[in-house]
Amino acid sequence: MTIEIKVPTLPESVSDATVAKWYKKVGDQVNRDENLIDLETDKVMLEVPAPASGVLQEVKVEEGAVVTADQLLAILVPGEVTQPTTDGADASTADSVDAPATADKDSSAAGPAARRAALESGVDVSSVAGTGKGGRVTKSDVNAQNSGATSSAATIVAGSRTEKRVPMSRLRARIAERLVEVQQTAALLTTFNEINMKPVRDLRARYKDQFEKKHGVRLGFMSFFTQAVVHALQQFPAVNASIDGTDIIYHNFFDIGIAIGSPRGLVVPILRNAENMNMAEIEGSIKDYAHKAKEGKLSIDDMTGGTFTITNGGVYGSMMSTPIINPPQTAILGMHNIVDRAVVENGEIVVRPMMYVALSYDHRVIDGKESVSFLKTIKELIEDPARLILGV
Repeated sequence: MTIEIKVPTLPESVSDATVAKWYKKVGDQVNRDENLIDLETDKVMLEVPAPASGVLQEVKVEEGAVVTADQLLAILVPGEVTQPTTDGADASTADSVDAPATADKDSSAAGPAARRAALESGVDVSSVAGTGKGGRVTKSDVNAQNSGATSSAATIVAGSRTEKRVPMSRLRARIAERLVEVQQTAALLTTFNEINMKPVRDLRARYKDQFEKKHGVRLGFMSFFTQAVVHALQQFPAVNASIDGTDIIYHNFFDIGIAIGSPRGLVVPILRNAENMNMAEIEGSIKDYAHKAKEGKLSIDDMTGGTFTITNGGVYGSMMSTPIINPPQTAILGMHNIVDRAVVENGEIVVRPMMYVALSYDHRVIDGKESVSFLKTIKELIEDPARLILGV
C-alpha cells in the first residue's frame, strides 16, 4: 500500500504555488510529520509534512514547478524508519532543536527559518557551519554566511565587478505586480503634515514601565497612531472605503493593516476590529505579528482583508515618503522618524521632537478636503493624547 502526498488546500484568493524546495529525494526515509517540501505562494510559505513514516518512493514534481490544490506531489511507502532522520516533528518548530552532532550539513540539519533564508538569499545550506545545538544551522548562520560571501567576493576579486542573479520570490513578484497595478489604475495623491511628538513622548516616558509591568508588552507609538486612525476614520468614512469595480464600499468596521518588514519582503497583517482594541491589545498583536513575520509563520488569514494601512518608515530612518496604497483600500498613512527641530510656539522658537506624516489616497474616492482634514485630525489627536482616552 502506498500513500499519495498532495498539495494541501490553498487559501482563498491563492490559485497556485511554486515548489520552492524538496528536503528529501527518492529512496530517503522520513518520519511522520517531517517536512518534505516547501511550497511558496504569493503571500506565505507552506510546508507539506509527511503523513506517515516510511520511504519516499517517487517524486512527481520538481523544484520550480507550479502546482495547484490537490495535485499529486509524491508517493510514500509507509513503514518503520530504520535509521533516524535529523528533522523530525519537533525539529520543525524552531532553529534551536537538538540535532545529532554527526549530522551532515544538508538541508535537514537546518530549521524552517534557516531554510527559508537560504532559499531567498541563494545560499547553499550544506556550506553553512551550524552554531545551534548539535551543529544545527540557524537563520543567523545563513545570514552571516551570505554577508561573508558577499564581502569575500568583493575582496578576492579586487578591481573586478561581480553580480549575483537569484530568482524573484513569489511574494516579491506579487508585491511588484500590485504596486505597478495601483500606480496605473489609481489617482494617487499624497498630503503631508507634521506632528509635535512631545506630548505622546512625555506620556509614554511617564507610564511605560507601569504599562509593561501590567500588560507584559512595551508601550510604543504605534498604538497611539492606531487609535488616532480609528477615531479619524469614524469621522471620514471615505478614507476607510474600498473600490469594487465601479462601486464604493463603505465599511462600518475598522480592520487596520500594519506594514511589517520580513525576510521575504513587506507583509501587512491585519488588526481586526481595531475600534474594540485597547492600547495593550494593539501593542501585543503587533508584537506577535512581528515575531510571526520574522519566523515566516504568518498565515493567509493574518494578511487577508484590511480597510486602511499604516506603515512606519521611521524605524529605518526615513524622513519623508509617499507610501503607495494597498488595493482595494483607498488610503495609507505613512509615519516617519522623529527628529528634534526648531519650531515656533507662542511667538518663541523652541526645540520639539517632530515627525512628518503622509497620507497617500485615491482621488477617485477621497477629495482633497477630506484627506487634509483626516491628516489634521491625526495630528490633533497625537498632539493632545488625552482626547484619545476621552474619545473627543
